Amino acid sequence: MLLLLIPYLLWYLLYRKKSEPTMQMSSTYAYQYAPKSLRQRLVWLPALLRMLTFVLIVIVLARPQTQNSWGKRTSEGIDIMLAMDVSTSMLAQDLKPNRIEAAKDVAAEFISGRPDDNIGLTIFAGEAFTQCPMTTDHTSLLNLLENVRTDIAERRLIEDGTAVGMGLANAVSRLKDSKTKSKVVILLTDGSNNMGDISPLTAAQIAKSLGIRVYTIAVGSKTVAPYPMRVGGTVQFVNLKADVDTKTLTEIASLADGHFYRATNTAELKKIYSDIDKLEKSKMEVKKFSKRYEAFMPFAIAAFLLLLLEILLRITWFRRIP
Repeated sequence: MLLLLIPYLLWYLLYRKKSEPTMQMSSTYAYQYAPKSLRQRLVWLPALLRMLTFVLIVIVLARPQTQNSWGKRTSEGIDIMLAMDVSTSMLAQDLKPNRIEAAKDVAAEFISGRPDDNIGLTIFAGEAFTQCPMTTDHTSLLNLLENVRTDIAERRLIEDGTAVGMGLANAVSRLKDSKTKSKVVILLTDGSNNMGDISPLTAAQIAKSLGIRVYTIAVGSKTVAPYPMRVGGTVQFVNLKADVDTKTLTEIASLADGHFYRATNTAELKKIYSDIDKLEKSKMEVKKFSKRYEAFMPFAIAAFLLLLLEILLRITWFRRIP
Protein backbone atom coordinates (compact mmCIF):
# COMPACT_ATOMS: atom_id res chain seq x y z
CA MET A 1 0.00 0.00 0.00
CA LEU A 2 2.93 2.35 0.57
CA LEU A 3 3.65 2.15 -3.15
CA LEU A 4 0.57 4.34 -3.66
CA LEU A 5 2.68 7.24 -2.41
CA ILE A 6 4.71 7.18 -5.64
CA PRO A 7 1.88 8.21 -8.03
CA TYR A 8 0.65 10.76 -5.46
CA LEU A 9 4.10 12.31 -5.20
CA LEU A 10 4.43 12.43 -9.02
CA TRP A 11 1.03 14.09 -9.31
CA TYR A 12 1.95 16.65 -6.66
CA LEU A 13 5.27 17.56 -8.32
CA LEU A 14 4.24 17.46 -11.98
CA TYR A 15 0.52 18.09 -12.42
CA ARG A 16 -0.81 19.81 -9.31
CA LYS A 17 0.38 23.28 -10.34
CA LYS A 18 -1.42 22.95 -13.69
CA SER A 19 -4.73 22.46 -11.91
CA GLU A 20 -4.38 25.55 -9.69
CA PRO A 21 -6.09 28.89 -10.54
CA THR A 22 -3.93 31.29 -12.60
CA MET A 23 -3.93 34.98 -13.38
CA GLN A 24 -2.48 36.47 -16.56
CA MET A 25 0.03 39.30 -16.19
CA SER A 26 1.99 41.20 -18.80
CA SER A 27 5.25 40.51 -16.99
CA THR A 28 6.42 38.84 -13.73
CA TYR A 29 9.83 40.52 -13.82
CA ALA A 30 8.97 42.77 -10.88
CA TYR A 31 8.39 39.69 -8.64
CA GLN A 32 11.49 37.79 -9.69
CA TYR A 33 13.61 38.87 -6.69
CA ALA A 34 10.82 39.53 -4.21
CA PRO A 35 11.43 37.86 -0.80
CA LYS A 36 9.36 34.76 -0.02
CA SER A 37 7.28 34.61 3.13
CA LEU A 38 7.38 31.67 5.57
CA ARG A 39 3.98 30.52 4.31
CA GLN A 40 5.31 30.40 0.74
CA ARG A 41 8.36 28.42 1.82
CA LEU A 42 6.21 25.87 3.71
CA VAL A 43 3.48 25.53 1.12
CA TRP A 44 4.39 21.84 0.72
CA LEU A 45 3.85 21.08 4.47
CA PRO A 46 0.16 19.98 4.24
CA ALA A 47 1.05 17.52 1.49
CA LEU A 48 3.89 16.11 3.62
CA LEU A 49 1.57 15.75 6.62
CA ARG A 50 -1.00 14.00 4.41
CA MET A 51 1.62 11.50 3.20
CA LEU A 52 2.88 10.85 6.74
CA THR A 53 -0.70 10.25 7.86
CA PHE A 54 -1.14 7.73 5.05
CA VAL A 55 2.07 5.94 6.06
CA LEU A 56 0.91 5.69 9.69
CA ILE A 57 -2.53 4.40 8.65
CA VAL A 58 -0.84 1.67 6.60
CA ILE A 59 1.25 0.72 9.65
CA VAL A 60 -1.92 0.54 11.78
CA LEU A 61 -3.59 -1.70 9.17
CA ALA A 62 -0.52 -3.94 9.25
CA ARG A 63 -1.33 -4.54 12.98
CA PRO A 64 2.14 -4.38 14.52
CA GLN A 65 2.70 -6.60 17.55
CA THR A 66 5.52 -7.48 19.90
CA GLN A 67 7.37 -10.66 19.06
CA ASN A 68 6.04 -13.88 20.51
CA SER A 69 9.08 -16.00 21.38
CA TRP A 70 10.81 -18.29 23.85
CA GLY A 71 14.14 -17.20 25.22
CA LYS A 72 16.74 -18.81 27.43
CA ARG A 73 19.09 -17.22 29.90
CA THR A 74 21.41 -18.47 32.63
CA SER A 75 21.10 -17.07 36.12
CA GLU A 76 22.30 -17.89 39.61
CA GLY A 77 19.77 -18.73 42.27
CA ILE A 78 18.37 -21.35 44.61
CA ASP A 79 15.23 -23.45 44.70
CA ILE A 80 12.84 -22.46 47.47
CA MET A 81 9.45 -23.79 48.53
CA LEU A 82 7.37 -21.71 50.92
CA ALA A 83 5.12 -23.89 53.10
CA MET A 84 2.49 -21.67 54.72
CA ASP A 85 -0.08 -22.56 57.36
CA VAL A 86 -3.58 -21.37 56.37
CA SER A 87 -5.57 -22.85 59.26
CA THR A 88 -8.24 -20.63 60.82
CA SER A 89 -5.98 -19.85 63.80
CA MET A 90 -3.89 -17.72 61.41
CA LEU A 91 -6.64 -15.09 61.72
CA ALA A 92 -5.38 -14.21 65.21
CA GLN A 93 -4.44 -10.55 65.42
CA ASP A 94 -1.28 -10.50 67.51
CA LEU A 95 0.49 -9.62 64.22
CA LYS A 96 -1.04 -6.75 62.27
CA PRO A 97 -3.50 -6.91 60.62
CA ASN A 98 -3.46 -10.66 61.41
CA ARG A 99 -1.04 -13.56 61.19
CA ILE A 100 -1.90 -14.69 57.67
CA GLU A 101 -1.77 -11.21 56.12
CA ALA A 102 1.49 -10.37 57.89
CA ALA A 103 3.00 -13.65 56.69
CA LYS A 104 1.84 -12.97 53.11
CA ASP A 105 3.25 -9.42 53.14
CA VAL A 106 6.66 -10.59 54.32
CA ALA A 107 6.65 -13.51 51.88
CA ALA A 108 5.74 -11.17 49.00
CA GLU A 109 8.61 -8.85 49.96
CA PHE A 110 10.95 -11.83 50.12
CA ILE A 111 9.87 -13.09 46.67
CA SER A 112 10.21 -9.64 45.10
CA GLY A 113 13.74 -9.31 46.47
CA ARG A 114 14.95 -12.57 44.89
CA PRO A 115 14.20 -12.29 41.14
CA ASP A 116 16.58 -15.10 40.10
CA ASP A 117 15.37 -17.75 42.54
CA ASN A 118 13.05 -20.58 41.62
CA ILE A 119 10.26 -20.22 44.21
CA GLY A 120 7.06 -22.18 44.80
CA LEU A 121 4.25 -22.16 47.36
CA THR A 122 2.63 -24.94 49.40
CA ILE A 123 -0.30 -24.19 51.69
CA PHE A 124 -1.63 -26.46 54.40
CA ALA A 125 -4.22 -26.70 57.15
CA GLY A 126 -5.54 -30.19 57.93
CA GLU A 127 -4.43 -31.10 54.39
CA ALA A 128 -1.69 -29.79 52.12
CA PHE A 129 -1.48 -28.97 48.43
CA THR A 130 0.72 -26.99 46.06
CA GLN A 131 -0.65 -23.52 45.39
CA CYS A 132 2.14 -22.75 42.89
CA PRO A 133 4.96 -25.02 41.65
CA MET A 134 8.48 -23.57 41.58
CA THR A 135 8.80 -20.82 39.02
CA THR A 136 10.84 -17.74 38.16
CA ASP A 137 7.60 -16.06 37.01
CA HIS A 138 7.25 -14.20 40.28
CA THR A 139 4.37 -12.07 39.04
CA SER A 140 2.16 -15.17 38.77
CA LEU A 141 3.47 -16.46 42.10
CA LEU A 142 2.64 -13.19 43.84
CA ASN A 143 -0.86 -13.22 42.37
CA LEU A 144 -1.42 -16.75 43.70
CA LEU A 145 0.03 -15.75 47.07
CA GLU A 146 -2.33 -12.76 47.24
CA ASN A 147 -5.30 -15.13 46.77
CA VAL A 148 -4.33 -17.31 49.74
CA ARG A 149 -7.09 -17.14 52.36
CA THR A 150 -7.84 -18.99 55.58
CA ASP A 151 -11.46 -19.35 54.49
CA ILE A 152 -10.60 -22.46 52.44
CA ALA A 153 -10.46 -24.26 55.78
CA GLU A 154 -13.30 -22.21 57.26
CA ARG A 155 -15.56 -23.14 54.33
CA ARG A 156 -14.50 -26.80 54.58
CA LEU A 157 -12.86 -26.84 51.16
CA ILE A 158 -10.05 -28.59 53.00
CA GLU A 159 -9.98 -29.97 56.52
CA ASP A 160 -9.12 -27.47 59.22
CA GLY A 161 -6.27 -28.25 61.56
CA THR A 162 -2.48 -28.16 61.33
CA ALA A 163 -0.82 -30.90 59.27
CA VAL A 164 2.78 -29.70 59.60
CA GLY A 165 4.20 -33.01 58.40
CA MET A 166 1.99 -33.06 55.30
CA GLY A 167 2.83 -29.45 54.47
CA LEU A 168 6.56 -30.12 54.77
CA ALA A 169 6.33 -33.37 52.80
CA ASN A 170 4.43 -31.66 50.00
CA ALA A 171 7.10 -28.94 49.74
CA VAL A 172 9.91 -31.52 49.85
CA SER A 173 8.29 -33.49 47.01
CA ARG A 174 8.55 -30.40 44.81
CA LEU A 175 12.27 -30.11 45.51
CA LYS A 176 13.35 -33.74 45.26
CA ASP A 177 14.29 -33.55 41.56
CA SER A 178 16.05 -30.18 41.83
CA LYS A 179 19.62 -30.02 40.48
CA THR A 180 20.66 -26.83 42.28
CA LYS A 181 23.22 -26.84 45.07
CA SER A 182 20.91 -25.10 47.53
CA LYS A 183 17.37 -26.35 48.12
CA VAL A 184 15.30 -24.76 50.86
CA VAL A 185 11.91 -25.14 52.49
CA ILE A 186 10.63 -22.25 54.59
CA LEU A 187 7.94 -23.66 56.87
CA LEU A 188 5.66 -21.17 58.62
CA THR A 189 3.02 -22.23 61.15
CA ASP A 190 1.29 -21.04 64.30
CA GLY A 191 0.24 -24.41 65.69
CA SER A 192 1.30 -27.94 66.52
CA ASN A 193 0.87 -30.96 64.27
CA ASN A 194 -2.56 -32.52 64.86
CA MET A 195 -3.53 -33.86 61.42
CA GLY A 196 -2.05 -35.79 58.52
CA ASP A 197 -0.49 -39.18 57.84
CA ILE A 198 3.16 -38.05 57.92
CA SER A 199 4.81 -36.85 61.10
CA PRO A 200 6.86 -33.63 60.96
CA LEU A 201 10.08 -35.39 61.95
CA THR A 202 9.62 -38.06 59.28
CA ALA A 203 9.18 -35.32 56.67
CA ALA A 204 12.32 -33.63 58.04
CA GLN A 205 14.29 -36.86 57.69
CA ILE A 206 13.17 -37.15 54.07
CA ALA A 207 14.29 -33.56 53.49
CA LYS A 208 17.67 -34.32 55.09
CA SER A 209 18.18 -37.36 52.86
CA LEU A 210 17.52 -35.23 49.76
CA GLY A 211 19.89 -32.44 50.83
CA ILE A 212 17.06 -29.97 51.49
CA ARG A 213 17.42 -27.40 54.26
CA VAL A 214 14.33 -26.55 56.28
CA TYR A 215 13.84 -23.20 57.98
CA THR A 216 10.97 -23.20 60.44
CA ILE A 217 9.08 -20.15 61.68
CA ALA A 218 6.72 -20.20 64.65
CA VAL A 219 4.32 -17.29 64.22
CA GLY A 220 2.32 -15.71 67.01
CA SER A 221 2.33 -14.58 70.61
CA LYS A 222 3.88 -16.71 73.34
CA THR A 223 0.83 -16.32 75.59
CA VAL A 224 -2.58 -15.37 74.15
CA ALA A 225 -3.75 -13.51 71.05
CA PRO A 226 -7.06 -11.85 70.07
CA TYR A 227 -8.97 -14.14 67.70
CA PRO A 228 -12.16 -13.20 65.80
CA MET A 229 -14.86 -15.79 66.46
CA ARG A 230 -18.22 -15.82 64.67
CA VAL A 231 -21.13 -15.86 67.09
CA GLY A 232 -24.44 -15.87 65.26
CA GLY A 233 -24.31 -12.99 62.79
CA THR A 234 -21.61 -11.08 64.67
CA VAL A 235 -17.87 -11.39 65.27
CA GLN A 236 -16.54 -11.38 68.81
CA PHE A 237 -12.90 -11.44 69.87
CA VAL A 238 -11.68 -14.10 72.27
CA ASN A 239 -8.21 -14.76 73.63
CA LEU A 240 -6.61 -17.63 71.74
CA LYS A 241 -3.96 -19.50 73.73
CA ALA A 242 -0.61 -20.06 72.00
CA ASP A 243 -0.43 -23.64 70.75
CA VAL A 244 2.71 -23.65 68.63
CA ASP A 245 5.02 -26.64 69.09
CA THR A 246 8.39 -24.88 69.20
CA LYS A 247 10.16 -28.08 70.29
CA THR A 248 9.16 -29.99 67.16
CA LEU A 249 9.89 -27.04 64.87
CA THR A 250 13.35 -26.69 66.44
CA GLU A 251 14.00 -30.41 65.90
CA ILE A 252 12.88 -30.17 62.26
CA ALA A 253 15.25 -27.27 61.61
CA SER A 254 18.13 -28.97 63.40
CA LEU A 255 17.57 -32.29 61.61
CA ALA A 256 17.39 -30.63 58.18
CA ASP A 257 20.39 -28.28 58.65
CA GLY A 258 18.21 -25.19 58.90
CA HIS A 259 17.28 -22.71 61.60
CA PHE A 260 14.30 -22.13 63.84
CA TYR A 261 12.77 -18.66 64.27
CA ARG A 262 10.17 -17.42 66.69
CA ALA A 263 8.25 -14.50 65.18
CA THR A 264 6.04 -12.58 67.58
CA ASN A 265 6.04 -9.54 65.29
CA THR A 266 6.65 -8.67 61.66
CA ALA A 267 10.22 -7.50 62.25
CA GLU A 268 11.23 -10.88 63.63
CA LEU A 269 9.48 -12.53 60.70
CA LYS A 270 11.96 -10.82 58.35
CA LYS A 271 15.06 -12.27 60.00
CA ILE A 272 15.00 -15.24 57.69
CA TYR A 273 16.25 -13.07 54.81
CA SER A 274 19.83 -12.76 56.02
CA ASP A 275 20.25 -16.54 56.34
CA ILE A 276 18.75 -17.28 52.92
CA ASP A 277 21.08 -14.70 51.32
CA LYS A 278 24.13 -16.54 52.64
CA LEU A 279 23.23 -19.76 50.87
CA GLU A 280 25.43 -20.94 48.01
CA LYS A 281 23.82 -20.17 44.68
CA SER A 282 23.79 -22.44 41.68
CA LYS A 283 23.61 -21.70 37.97
CA MET A 284 20.29 -22.57 36.37
CA GLU A 285 18.82 -22.25 32.90
CA VAL A 286 15.62 -20.25 32.79
CA LYS A 287 13.09 -20.30 29.96
CA LYS A 288 11.34 -17.00 29.42
CA PHE A 289 8.18 -16.58 27.36
CA SER A 290 7.08 -13.25 25.96
CA LYS A 291 3.41 -12.61 25.33
CA ARG A 292 2.07 -11.00 22.18
CA TYR A 293 0.89 -7.42 22.65
CA GLU A 294 -0.86 -5.15 20.18
CA ALA A 295 1.36 -2.17 19.32
CA PHE A 296 -0.73 -0.20 16.80
CA MET A 297 -2.16 2.38 19.20
CA PRO A 298 0.79 4.86 19.18
CA PHE A 299 0.73 4.87 15.35
CA ALA A 300 -3.06 5.39 15.30
CA ILE A 301 -2.81 8.33 17.70
CA ALA A 302 0.03 9.89 15.67
CA ALA A 303 -1.96 9.47 12.42
CA PHE A 304 -5.01 11.16 13.97
CA LEU A 305 -2.95 14.10 15.26
CA LEU A 306 -1.12 14.60 11.94
CA LEU A 307 -4.41 14.48 10.00
CA LEU A 308 -5.95 16.99 12.38
CA LEU A 309 -2.93 19.28 12.02
CA GLU A 310 -3.04 19.04 8.22
CA ILE A 311 -6.75 19.96 8.11
CA LEU A 312 -6.28 22.89 10.50
CA LEU A 313 -3.34 24.27 8.51
CA ARG A 314 -5.17 23.85 5.21
CA ILE A 315 -8.28 25.77 6.33
CA THR A 316 -6.40 28.47 8.26
CA TRP A 317 -2.80 29.44 7.55
CA PHE A 318 -2.56 27.81 4.11
CA ARG A 319 -6.08 28.70 3.05
CA ARG A 320 -6.25 29.73 -0.64
CA ILE A 321 -8.66 32.08 -2.42
CA PRO A 322 -10.11 31.01 -4.72
